[in-house]
Parts: sequence; structure tokens; C-alpha cells
Amino acid sequence: MLFRSAMFDRLKTMLIKEAIQILRDPKMRFIILVIPAIQITLFGYAVNTDVKHIATAVYDLDNSALSRDLVARLERSGYFDIVQRVQWGDELRDLLDRGKVRAAVQINRGFEENIRAGRTATLPIIVDGTDPSTARIVVSYSVTIAERFSDQILTDYSLRKSGRTTGGNGIELESRAWFNANLESRNYYVPGVIASMVLITTMMLSSMAVVREKEIGTMEQIIVTPIQRWEFIVGKLVPFAIVGYINVTIVTCIALFWFKIPLRGSILLLIGSTALFLMSTLGFGLLISTISRTQQQAMMSSFMFTFPAMLLSGFAFPIENMPTSIQYATYLNPLRYYLVIVRGIFLKGIGLGILWPQLAALALLGSVVLLFAVGRFKKSVG
Repeated sequence: MLFRSAMFDRLKTMLIKEAIQILRDPKMRFIILVIPAIQITLFGYAVNTDVKHIATAVYDLDNSALSRDLVARLERSGYFDIVQRVQWGDELRDLLDRGKVRAAVQINRGFEENIRAGRTATLPIIVDGTDPSTARIVVSYSVTIAERFSDQILTDYSLRKSGRTTGGNGIELESRAWFNANLESRNYYVPGVIASMVLITTMMLSSMAVVREKEIGTMEQIIVTPIQRWEFIVGKLVPFAIVGYINVTIVTCIALFWFKIPLRGSILLLIGSTALFLMSTLGFGLLISTISRTQQQAMMSSFMFTFPAMLLSGFAFPIENMPTSIQYATYLNPLRYYLVIVRGIFLKGIGLGILWPQLAALALLGSVVLLFAVGRFKKSVG
């Protein structure tokens, strides 16, 4: 009984020491409370792949009723902003070279005449391809609008030829997107930002947990105390886990109430999965801290882990598009599983029955990493 009481007293003392060490530093308070709010706000606005209001130039050589109707359709779509109408082909090229427009529409002479005569009329669309993803989206938009324009012309032509004023009952396509009805990229990326920020913050803090004690000279004082190795580790990591939950709470509230990201799933499941994710991030951070000699080494090592982890997590690039060997490597990345969980809870509202493989993978990975890191730690200054 006395042994258990002494153990809890040592653990309590360690936790109080770490809490004081974290909270007494104004910079640390700023990092914990303010930086997450700033980052989620910036990322929420910046990480957006929706392509709208594309600066577009028009080179209309036909200047007919149909060509003007086509240009008006492009502008009414909301995807294209006609910022300039040029008179010379060289002017069009210059605008693209200078980056003042992202797309250009060239309507050749005889456009309306060819259509009225039942001949095929070509419509060149010139796109700035330096950003291939955006270029593909721009081409897709323009093709869709041109096809609808063409279908309308063909329908009108057929009606006039048959002497009818209205068409028959054709097929009306009704499309419906589940989980993200408006197809807003922000709804997809902001939950990913939550996961990435928890990874960065907890990794950075835990990676300096042990090495900081060595640098400031307090490790010698800890060595002479009767505190056990596991008590030291728990006392170090529990405050950082609390910091992780504080970050999750802050950024989730901003996501819900500022960006209006839907949370359709269980908040309790989000809390539980975060605990499993923190096992991995804190374990990796502790492992870095035990093998580093200075805080600068620890910071660089944690950066070398977090950057590839974000790239190989599916945050921005689909894992299915990666080479097979890289796909196998992603199975060792805890962020991969946590992203699936967070996005599933936020957007789909799915529960334990579907997410259990990701939760099991996080539990296994976190346990292995944490046990290995604890085994690496030695209560010494060497």
C-alpha cells in the first residue's frame, strides 16, 4: 500500500513538473493555444482545389450571334471570367505568357456559318498547362459547356427541320453526390488539416521531451530520484497528450462553427481514435528524443518524419495513384489510418463497424512504437 502511494506521489510530482514547465513559458502557451487556431484558419482558406473564376481571354474572329452566345454561356457558368477581349493573336499569346489569363477561347471566322450549314465548327480552347491539375479541370469545364451548347443547337435544328416547336421526352440526367453534396474541397481537406496539425504539434513536443532534460542539466537530478523509468515516460507524455486533445478541440470547433464543416459521426469515436493516434505520434516523438543529443537534432528529425508522413497519408494525393512499393510503405504511417477515421466521422458519419480496421491498425502500430521507444529510453545522461 505504501509502495503504491509512493508511486502515485512520484507520478503526480512528475506530471505537475511537466505542466508547470509547459505553461510557464509564454511561447509554449502561444504554440498550444494560438498557433492551432491560426493554422486551421489559414489552411481552411488556402487548401482549396475548387477551380472557379478562371481568368479568360476571348479572341472572337467571327463576332456573330452564336459566338457571342457561346461567350455569354462561358461567363454565366461562374467558372470563367472574361477579363479581356483581344484583337490580335499575338496579344492572346502575350497574356498567357505573362500569366494574366489561365485560359483563352479562340472563335474562328465562319463559326456561325458552318453551324448554320450543318458543318462541324471547331472551337480552340488554349489552357495554361503549367499546373496540370487545374488545366485538366479547366478543359473539363470548357468541354462540358461547349457540348451543352452544341446539343442545344442540334436540338433546335432538328425541331426546325421536323416542323415541331417542342422536343420529345428525352433522358434527364439527375446527379447526386453523397456525403459532400456541394462537392466543396474544403469539406474534404479541413478534417485532414486537423489530423496533420495533431501530428505536427505532438511530434514536435514529444521529440524534445527527453533531450531537453539533458540539455538544461535536469536529467542528473532525475537520475538520483527513486522515480521509475515508466513513471518518467508517463509523466512526460501525458501532458503532451492533453495538449493534443486541446489542439483537436480548438481546431474542431473552428472547423464546425467557422467553416461549417459537417460532423455527422460520433464525437466519442473521434476522441477514442485520437487517443490511439496519439500513442503513435508520441511514441515516434519519444523515440526521436531518445536518439537525439540536442533539441535542434530532435526538431530536424521530427520534421524529416512529419513531412513524408503527410505526403504518404492520402492527405493531398490518393494513395492508389502511388507506386506499389510506396503504397506498402504507407501501411507504417499512422496518419494514413487517422485520416480515414477523421474524414469518415466528419463527412460520412460512419462508426466502429466500418472503421475498426483503421482503429486496430492504429492500436497495433502505436503499441509497438511506444514499447520500442520506452525500451530505448535509459535513465542516464549518456
